[in-house]
Amino acid sequence: MTPLRTILKRKFLAGLVVLIPVLLTLKVIAWFFRFVDDQLGFMFDKVLGYHVSGLGFITAIAIVFVVGVVSTNVIGKRMIGVVDALLHKVPIFKGIYTGLKQLANAFSPESTGSFKKFVIVEYPRQGAFAFGFLTKECSVRSETNGDERCFRAVYIPTNNLYLGEVILFKGEDVFYTDIPIEEGIKIILSGGIATPPKIIGTKE
Repeated sequence: MTPLRTILKRKFLAGLVVLIPVLLTLKVIAWFFRFVDDQLGFMFDKVLGYHVSGLGFITAIAIVFVVGVVSTNVIGKRMIGVVDALLHKVPIFKGIYTGLKQLANAFSPESTGSFKKFVIVEYPRQGAFAFGFLTKECSVRSETNGDERCFRAVYIPTNNLYLGEVILFKGEDVFYTDIPIEEGIKIILSGGIATPPKIIGTKE
């Protein structure tokens, strides 16, 4: 017979496995709620004279929704285009803004394919492999002999999803998986836990 102590230990560990993800998720949501609420809540605190928890958060959601509505109609797109053009003229701001905007657009539902394929590449050393997103195909011509080589630009996340490196690989060094981009994003965000047990793909 299994000792009572072993049974209790297994049940306790099973409970932790269930509760830890739930508690951490709630903690992250609570932190995000407080963070957003504090950013806008102080304005209402001054107007009302007291704090109303959640008012800043609701305002933030409303602002994001309004911006989304405006950015998806003709007039709104023109207005955003004008603001976008002005921001691109600010020297220091331009470099940061352009990079972040392009990266954010890659995950936008309006995107027409900033990330083309979810791939596997040998990186950062021989024998080690990493997941990445194929973003572009480009050719490089040598000034000395005129030789032209074709490369694949692959974005490899190094910190969750929004921070990473862009590495150029030869076409034959890129393994194209059968995993959709959306599922690839889930794999990265889950730290690899969502990786399917079997991946089917091809190489050039």
